Amino acid sequence: METENRRICRKCLTRDMDRKEYFENLHTYIANLDEELKVEGPLYEKRLSLCKECDLLLDGMCRACGCFVELRAAMKKNCCPYDKWGVFDAENK
Repeated sequence: METENRRICRKCLTRDMDRKEYFENLHTYIANLDEELKVEGPLYEKRLSLCKECDLLLDGMCRACGCFVELRAAMKKNCCPYDKWGVFDAENK
């Protein structure tokens, strides 16, 4: 079955989904967020660079709060549970 013809199941749990498909859906979701809710690209990348250095990052998730860091980093209203983004966020206000 072609991916284009498949419907996204809105009632599935992540454990029931194909891992690759799930992460593609997550990235599509992030890309389609309202621009007013998202941080600018450079700030997003700075946030992610800090997450990549953190010992609490595991398989794209933060073990401190349980979020997917790529989604958390994309949103203006979000912050790092350990305030590691504070320096970069303050520079962009």
